[in-house]
Amino acid sequence: MPESIIRDPGLASAGRLKIDWVRNNMPILNEIRREFEERRPFAGQRVAICLHLEAKTAYLAEVIQAGGAEVAICGSNPLSTQDDVCAGLAGKGVNVYARHGCTDEEYNFFLHKVLDTRPRLVIDDGGDLVHLLHTGRRELLPEVIGGAEETTTGILRLKAMEAEGALAFPMVAVNNGDCKHLFDNRYGTGQSTWDGIMRNTNLTVCGKTVVVAGYGWCGKGVAMRARGLGARVIVTEVNPIAANEALMDGFQVMPMIEAARYGDFFITVTGCKDVIRGEHYAVMKDGAILANAGHFDVEINKPELLALSRSHRVARRNIEEFVLEDGRRIYLLAEGRLVNIAAADGHPAEIMDLTFALQALSLDYLLKNAGQLPARVLPVTEEIDRLVATLRLRSLGVAIDTLTDEQERYLASWRH
Repeated sequence: MPESIIRDPGLASAGRLKIDWVRNNMPILNEIRREFEERRPFAGQRVAICLHLEAKTAYLAEVIQAGGAEVAICGSNPLSTQDDVCAGLAGKGVNVYARHGCTDEEYNFFLHKVLDTRPRLVIDDGGDLVHLLHTGRRELLPEVIGGAEETTTGILRLKAMEAEGALAFPMVAVNNGDCKHLFDNRYGTGQSTWDGIMRNTNLTVCGKTVVVAGYGWCGKGVAMRARGLGARVIVTEVNPIAANEALMDGFQVMPMIEAARYGDFFITVTGCKDVIRGEHYAVMKDGAILANAGHFDVEINKPELLALSRSHRVARRNIEEFVLEDGRRIYLLAEGRLVNIAAADGHPAEIMDLTFALQALSLDYLLKNAGQLPARVLPVTEEIDRLVATLRLRSLGVAIDTLTDEQERYLASWRH
């Protein structure tokens, strides 16, 4: 059994139940796994993974392992790691370095432990693993063939690295693949964010005012589900195109300083920092509830909220209460971390089936083209995107039309 650092190996049986459940609901990955087991594309390769370490992620690690890889994994968020899943995965021969609620020091230690395996391929979520490779572990860069990035936040960091000429190997922007952002970001984030909010607050959403900060694909999903639950929805944006889209989708649009007066629930989904800050706390209602569904815990300014408060306590599991000087109470969910994964189980298995299929196939693509790709942020290939979509339809028993030869000639010609 490889080295692992986990909280309790005795939790393995409970973790296996979770992993087995999602495996039964991830038909695309199951088909890819069968193909990988026959072809063994990763034989002799070392793969490092930094993702939210819960059951769907564990199954992705097992699929890559089934392709012949030696896999090492750590969590991309201290609160999203599930200790039973870690134990269940470690029991299957994967190097696991993660504990729920780990300190910042432990988090960085686990990143280093994963990189100690000298990976040839990486999967990242938010960019921490790639950042460490380019700063504290540069001696490993010559061995890395490439990697794949899961999130908008991570891709923003990668593009900044590329613009400065700092990126040392190709990274596939899995988040930008159609089978990722159109489904994972919109339907996955939309459902799982409200799952996290509702299971922890045990409050109604209908009749309330929900403020959604950011109208990208994740924000669209959160706003759509809020309306479906019976809420009035306000969208805040900095992008005029996205703001117009929100208006045409039937939502109110206004600056956060105005929306702050009306909101009962606030959900940040921007990838930026200080989206909600001191000036907004000053005008919020008593009992306002704040949640973040962006990658890092910087979208809601916690230090400013604490500084404005006369008292602070844990009001309920995953809920902190801040009492302001005038007696108003503001509640923060999951320490301002990803509410859908730090305070719930993350996206549904069928949604992550699409995303993680892109991850697995993108690693295969990088390996097939080793040494031939530029050190840039690369798109998911259309071939991979369409294959994943086709496998999804096949698993559902859904057939679609195909073009006739005459239709293909018509579409390819300008003379008709």
